[in-house]
Amino acid sequence: MPDAHGFQLGPISETVITTWGIMAALFIVCRLSTRRLRMDPGPWQVALEGIVSTIEDAIAAVLPDRATQVMPFVGTLWIFIVLANLVGIVPGLSGPTGDLSLTTALAILVFLSVHWFGIRIHGLRSYLRHYLEPNPIVLPFHVISEISRTVALAVRLFGNIFSLEMAALLVLLVAGFLAPIPVLLLHIVEALVQAYIFGMLALIYIAGGIQSLEPKATREKE
Repeated sequence: MPDAHGFQLGPISETVITTWGIMAALFIVCRLSTRRLRMDPGPWQVALEGIVSTIEDAIAAVLPDRATQVMPFVGTLWIFIVLANLVGIVPGLSGPTGDLSLTTALAILVFLSVHWFGIRIHGLRSYLRHYLEPNPIVLPFHVISEISRTVALAVRLFGNIFSLEMAALLVLLVAGFLAPIPVLLLHIVEALVQAYIFGMLALIYIAGGIQSLEPKATREKE
């Protein structure tokens, strides 16, 4: 039975099925790829190492001192969103990131990760205290900022992917088979760009939560 976003299997929507399919595929690929790592890598291992190194360099450019701690979460987020965005080019499927429920879940994960890393690195009391600085009166503004950027993160990815799929559908309806390749290339480029933007914003938010306390911690040590 179809729903607003695509097919539906009983109470389970297409978004849930596709999302779990992507996660299962990622798990299987990672499991198989890391079973027989070699000092003299083959083409597949070289490609994987290149992806990991590129992500690690991007994270280190923003958060050099904590790159190894943040890498698993942000790297997985990047790879998942790229695949979720690209699923839309498969005939009969819609990218799950074109569903506001999934992008909201991703934004909530980013929201929680900001506080998780901040508390884990600086401690609960020190982390919560920085919301009261320089004056407790700014606490409501901190709360509003946290909520608004989480909402913006969810809506931005959803809006861009949903509008991209709608635009591609309209072009194909008007031009038929005359324009599938340009539309396909546009979809791939936009999928990569939107994944990069979401991951980079998540990284910046995490870095902000961590680094907001580090100058003070440094002064206290001195």
